Amino acid sequence: MFKKLRITLGIVVLLLAGYGLLTKNFVAQPIMMLSLSAFILVGGLDELKQGKKRRGYISIFLSIFVLVIVVQTFIM
Repeated sequence: MFKKLRITLGIVVLLLAGYGLLTKNFVAQPIMMLSLSAFILVGGLDELKQGKKRRGYISIFLSIFVLVIVVQTFIM
């Protein structure tokens, strides 16, 4: 389940990032950042499932950090 979700989120992030770079239109950047946060969170949960606690917790922390940045962007 995690593998399919990671692939889907990875494709979404790459497509939105590519769209922003090619068109110089960064309207979709907050959505890309939310997708990136979800991608990192799923990766962290997968690492925890595999027993790699340190990498899992670091990934979850980074996911929360990116989410906080996105929320600050929405507020401003």
